[in-house]
Amino acid sequence: MLVQDLHPHGALPRDDPEVIAGQGTVGMEILHQHPDPLHAIFVPVGGGGLIAGLAVYVKHLRPSIRIVGVEPDDAPSMERALARRRRVVLPHVGIFADGVAVRQVGREPYRLARRFVDEVILVSTDEICAAIKDIFDDTRSIAEPAGALAVAGLKRYVERTGIRDERLVAIVSGANMNFDRLRHVAERAELGERREALFAVTIPERPGSFRRFCRAIGHRSITEFNYRYADPREAHVFAGIELREGDAEREALVRSLREQGYPVVDMTDNEMAKLHVRYMVGGRAPGIDDEVLYRFEFPERPGALLRFLTRMGVRWNISLFHYRNHGSDYGRVLVGIQVPPADRRRFQAFLDGLGYPYVEETANPAYRLFL
Repeated sequence: MLVQDLHPHGALPRDDPEVIAGQGTVGMEILHQHPDPLHAIFVPVGGGGLIAGLAVYVKHLRPSIRIVGVEPDDAPSMERALARRRRVVLPHVGIFADGVAVRQVGREPYRLARRFVDEVILVSTDEICAAIKDIFDDTRSIAEPAGALAVAGLKRYVERTGIRDERLVAIVSGANMNFDRLRHVAERAELGERREALFAVTIPERPGSFRRFCRAIGHRSITEFNYRYADPREAHVFAGIELREGDAEREALVRSLREQGYPVVDMTDNEMAKLHVRYMVGGRAPGIDDEVLYRFEFPERPGALLRFLTRMGVRWNISLFHYRNHGSDYGRVLVGIQVPPADRRRFQAFLDGLGYPYVEETANPAYRLFL
């Protein structure tokens, strides 16, 4: 049953003791199904009702079990609240795991979490995508991003602690997934498993340079290769490279390439590069003065892109634009805009009144190298 409206006394459902107690029955089911010792239960956290109810029940009966909340690193409302010992309102939350994209946890869940939750782990979008793939590989079930959150946290916990031979439980909490979003998940899962690296590499602009670069990479598969002529002396390459040993191999490869004289920028954790640049590497445009670069998010519904452009107006020239539908509730746009220095203050006021979350990317190395 989905509870949407306010209760008679004005509280949100996540703050209602009966709703919290109802969600606590998830903990009851886990203990009934797993009477043997458990080390930890990993719980996705949005408003906090689920982890609050579960933690109260489990800690009352088996206090040795660790209760670990898991949140996206771009929506850390419970983690931030516990760290600061008070509820906070996040100025902005990421929307990939939209089922837990909550700017403030509930008052009652926070009170209970302070007493009964052992820790909260934050995970990245790529780690969530890798967890969706893990669940599919194991069960042939497809979880939504928020649904796979706890599995991503469990993996992060195991990697951090090196724990072995213990029983861990992760709650898979939803499957609201459409096919377009699944495409985006598949693209990011290899990065989340640390089985792919993204590099920006500068190579000499002369015959044989690409072959020499491939030799420098060694016996590794190239998952993608984007090239654009930069000038008569050098070219910038955007390369995806398959990894077999995760981050240690990636760091060793960066060192090896630099030792062989290749300037390398590691783009594996660069969100703009992964969302936009890898699909639009095309070289710099001459004569574009005073360009600034921003990423925007806006609600994804019919006509939303047109409304976004209408709000942008004609005061400043749009010099770069990239939009890609990821099958989610929000569209993501990368926009280059020509703003003379004298207009920067007025442009900032315009951005603040636009009503869309934004991130400036003018200093991002992916932009400097490829766009």
